Amino acid sequence: MPKLSDVTRGRILFGGDYNPEQWPEETWHEDIRLMRDAGVNSVTMGVFSWAKLEPRPGERDFGWLDTLMDLMHTAGIGVVLATPTSSPPPWMGRLHPDTLPRDADGRTEWWGGRQHFSHSSATYRRYAAAITEDLAARYADHPALTLWHINNEYCTFDHGDEAAAAFRRWLRDRYGTLDALNTAWGTAFWGQGYDCWDGILPPRRTHYLKNPAQVLDFRRFTSDMLLECFTAERDIVARHTPHIPVTTNFMPLWTGQDAWRWAEEEDIVSVDLYPDPRDPLGPQHGALVQDLTRSQARGPWMLMEQAAGPVNWRGVNHPKPRGLGRLWSLQAVARGADAVCYFQWRQSRQGAEKFHSGMVGHAGERGRTYQEIRRLGAELALIGPEVAGGRIRSDIAILHDWHAWWAGAQEGRPSTEVDHPALLHAWHRALWESHLTTDFAHPEHDLSGYKLVVVPQLYLLSDTAIENLLAHVRGGSALVCGFMTGVADEDDRVRPGGMDVRLRELFGIRTLHEWWPLDAGETVACDGFRGTLWSEEIEAAPDVTETVRYKGGELDGLPAVLRKGQAWYVSTLPEPEALRGLLARVAADAGVRPVLDNVPPGVEAVRRGDLLFLLNHGRESVTVECPGTHRDLLTGTTVMDEITLGRYGAAVLGP
Repeated sequence: MPKLSDVTRGRILFGGDYNPEQWPEETWHEDIRLMRDAGVNSVTMGVFSWAKLEPRPGERDFGWLDTLMDLMHTAGIGVVLATPTSSPPPWMGRLHPDTLPRDADGRTEWWGGRQHFSHSSATYRRYAAAITEDLAARYADHPALTLWHINNEYCTFDHGDEAAAAFRRWLRDRYGTLDALNTAWGTAFWGQGYDCWDGILPPRRTHYLKNPAQVLDFRRFTSDMLLECFTAERDIVARHTPHIPVTTNFMPLWTGQDAWRWAEEEDIVSVDLYPDPRDPLGPQHGALVQDLTRSQARGPWMLMEQAAGPVNWRGVNHPKPRGLGRLWSLQAVARGADAVCYFQWRQSRQGAEKFHSGMVGHAGERGRTYQEIRRLGAELALIGPEVAGGRIRSDIAILHDWHAWWAGAQEGRPSTEVDHPALLHAWHRALWESHLTTDFAHPEHDLSGYKLVVVPQLYLLSDTAIENLLAHVRGGSALVCGFMTGVADEDDRVRPGGMDVRLRELFGIRTLHEWWPLDAGETVACDGFRGTLWSEEIEAAPDVTETVRYKGGELDGLPAVLRKGQAWYVSTLPEPEALRGLLARVAADAGVRPVLDNVPPGVEAVRRGDLLFLLNHGRESVTVECPGTHRDLLTGTTVMDEITLGRYGAAVLGP
């Protein structure tokens, strides 16, 4: 199977989305000059070019793309060639309304934007396969082709008639009989029992709460249908070019894809990442997404998109201060990226994203953005040979599962204040601020290589996952688990006792009497800290090793945190400092040490292979202790025992 290293060849890919069809041909030559000057070695083309490539049904216009492929090859720039299927031409929706998706209220999503396709439409799939077939046949032997990019940011839900028919087929494959479906969905509640398959619909608008098991299955179905679209196009290009890797770009923590399953179908895992430059936790958000993507890739991965400056889809779109874009790009490399790319190369003058920045902004080559891009390109070329392919070692795994997220996000849950991504961020932040590098893992993955497994929350757990957690602890490793975990089985059926009995025994919980969610801003006192968001009325078993208790209120004296041997259960969300202290203590007891001791606040330390990355996320200079003698790859200087990092400064220290 082809992989990222087949493309990088000991370097870091650097470039971005290039949309030359927006510009006259004379601009193409100017672009290539600027790309070469900036050290760009890879561009993604064709992402939104379907209407240009197929102006009318069945017609093909490849001449412009032929010219560009040749120009890129002559310039020594590789092409990531995209199938254009995320944005069908207007004629498709006009001639074939069945290709247009509908939302849960039955409203059609018309052409004029993007992602306006029904993943279940046979017509859409036929046209998508045809354009993909012709692209692959035409450019299979072109020397500029380095990578295939299928579609773009798969994110389309569809509740229309085409999707309804496909949903019924998917359900028949999953359950076989209506009796099995009715049991799995708990349709005895509210008299929802189905007597025929044709009576089943996607979860459209209802008078009151939707059936949560139906919604859960619809999310599973949506992920599977989009995956079918991806694999159909992937298989076409792979047939023509079995030596060329294939990817598609994830959106970080997007709710519509089971990205663990998707990653298994990709040669290269790639992601789009757009932290808010005004968010003080933006660097930690970036680190989380990078850790998750690296874990899905099981090695080096591709940053497919980031912003060179401001985006255009937040309420207020702030530019990146000088140096921040470089810092965040180096952070991605530190956490395993072997490709650093942007959306897009040249900032558009028209269209919906003309205020979204580009590597070449409206200010042109004299603008600060392009000048910073030039500097970054030179630095990536400098460090690439020693960085590319390097692995990251982690003794900690954070567990995450899309199915648990989907089930826990149902309408009728105990608290809408509980948000799965926010919990992931809170627990990851506690480890990140302690300079403890983490992987992510699915709860059914092999956990034997980790000294500590952390579960922020997994509302839904399969029997296999539960046995996996038990085996991890029995093997002598540590487990820390957050509240409301193991509540439901795979059909979103609450387990007897409100939490699986095996987990209750593991953590030393005799009885879980009640969940006590907290209001927004409300806290609860515990021994030594305050809890937020949630609390639980728990009765501890006699064999509990350690207990931290609630103080005052209805839960006074009851356990807030329990430990039984190597297994910890945390029934609230401790405030950030307390959670950081708790996880640091458990990690230390498990034999896990930070990447570097005595790291100042605001500095991130990450080790990739033999290289130590130091990243200053602050606006003030700071001195970092790094005992020994090192070589800074970015400057070529020798560093002895300490280094001073300026505002948004970075160092890559080698032996």
